[in-house]
Amino acid sequence: MNRFQIQMTGMKQDDFAEMVAEEVERALAHYDEAINRPTMVSVGKIAGSIASAVILLSPKHQRAIDAIHADLPGLASKFVRALAAEAARRSEAGTGGATGLPAASLADIDGPVSSPPRADDLESMLIEDWAGRVAGSTYLEENLRIARSTLHRWQRRNEVIALRKGGRKHVFPLAQFIDGRPVAGIRDVLSLIGNPRLAWLWLTRPAAQLDGRIPIDLLRQDQVEDVVEAARAFAPG
Repeated sequence: MNRFQIQMTGMKQDDFAEMVAEEVERALAHYDEAINRPTMVSVGKIAGSIASAVILLSPKHQRAIDAIHADLPGLASKFVRALAAEAARRSEAGTGGATGLPAASLADIDGPVSSPPRADDLESMLIEDWAGRVAGSTYLEENLRIARSTLHRWQRRNEVIALRKGGRKHVFPLAQFIDGRPVAGIRDVLSLIGNPRLAWLWLTRPAAQLDGRIPIDLLRQDQVEDVVEAARAFAPG
């Protein structure tokens, strides 16, 4: 159910949240009979609140969430851990009825998103988990008609982002290509953010330097100058 359907049926946001919460409670009860009722209710309320909030987001912010879909499981785990830690703190302090997370807990949740990731962290992650759709030279030659020699020339000139995937093999994020060519501005970004993995991660996430817009989307719209200036502001050192 989307925002339009909610408006057409006259369903209120609270009613939608309650409906999601009930479905989540039923799913939890079916999955694990040992889980206690208060926990099921709490989890259902969390899920319902998040679902109803997402439905009412603007298309811009929905796209921003889509852009970090690979990170969502990890963010959700950190969120739940922060909730558990806060619950334990309140229990020990005898303030179980208080509302709202303290600033320290929110910082624990938000920190990994706002802090620039380290290249070492990306090296230990599977490319498919964070880079989006990627392909090797064979796929690009057969489907985008990019000759291997052309692809290698672009790679030598830093006109295309190539991500190492085991040994000497490289794969290429597909979002950087339009009409069989890499978008303009890739070389400029790589000259500022030297590590290809870090550069591609920055290109595909909402950038604070661009008011939450996604750099690769802007490059695809020929807004090269804005992206280069933002990359210069982001670049370490």
